[in-house]
Amino acid sequence: MGDGSTGLRWGFIGPGNIANNVARDLQKVDGAVLHAVASRSVQRAEAFAREHGVAVAYGSYGDLLADADIDAVYIATPHRQHHAIAMAAIAAGKHLLIEKAFTCTLAGAREIVDAARTAGVFCMEAMWTRFQPAIVEAHRMLTEGAIGEIRSVRADLGVRNAFDPRNRLWDPGQGGGALLDLGVYTTSFVQFVLGGTPTGVEITGTLERNGVDAESLVLWRGDRGRTGVAQCSLVSPLPGAAAVFGTGGWLEVPPRFHHPDRILVHPIGPDGRAASPETIVAPPTGKGYAHEFVEVQRCVAAGLTESPTMPLDDTLAVMGVLEHALHTLGVHYDEDDDVPL
Repeated sequence: MGDGSTGLRWGFIGPGNIANNVARDLQKVDGAVLHAVASRSVQRAEAFAREHGVAVAYGSYGDLLADADIDAVYIATPHRQHHAIAMAAIAAGKHLLIEKAFTCTLAGAREIVDAARTAGVFCMEAMWTRFQPAIVEAHRMLTEGAIGEIRSVRADLGVRNAFDPRNRLWDPGQGGGALLDLGVYTTSFVQFVLGGTPTGVEITGTLERNGVDAESLVLWRGDRGRTGVAQCSLVSPLPGAAAVFGTGGWLEVPPRFHHPDRILVHPIGPDGRAASPETIVAPPTGKGYAHEFVEVQRCVAAGLTESPTMPLDDTLAVMGVLEHALHTLGVHYDEDDDVPL
């Protein structure tokens, strides 16, 4: 898939499960080449390279960043490592796609954003949801007023994950917890619909025995009295649905909303009653990761340093809400700036 933009030679840092899925989808992006992969274990990097036909495997992140044949870097390490690696990548002049959550702190996110803007390199959070064809269509319809004036939005995402402090989801040393793993999706969806930053935020939630956030609900207060609800959980299997409510109907994104293949539009008829819903089917390519890479390549080819669909100010707005939620619950993370490079 592609839009005629110039391809990029990619380097992947962090050959974990998500990078495996992403690598398979990258093969569907016209012109994209997965040139190198890096892990702190050269054996892991070599195994990943063999599986995906990658030319070069590095046992050091710094060696990958020094590779002059790499145009862009995809960072898929645990959250707390993103800041240090991103800053080094920017210093090396590489374009960046950084997995969500972008960082563990708002200050760390601001430093990356400021550095990327100063260096003039492209940088984007890998919020694949915004580039799913069904979500693109939903955004178009909302913008064109398909449900009238938007008044509220809600999104939930949850899984039941047995507590294990060795699991990255429950490990504070890796920035674990529901908010940075799942809440980033629900909060980003609310921000995408309402835009900007909230005028106020209310938080409720619970912690696990090691102090990691287990579940939470974020109430986003927007302009003109609009509201958003973002719910996430690692202890309850929430449906994973989203909906936007307007003065002329509502738009439904069925589970799982963060990578859907369809949306449903429920208009209100002249009599004030709900009319028959319209279903729009728009499946992703592959598992859905290819679309964000197409966006990176399109923007770089056009000379853009930010995506108009996933701008860095949106990432900062979401990180601000996530950090406020964490701090309200009593969770305080930092960035791991001792990552070996």
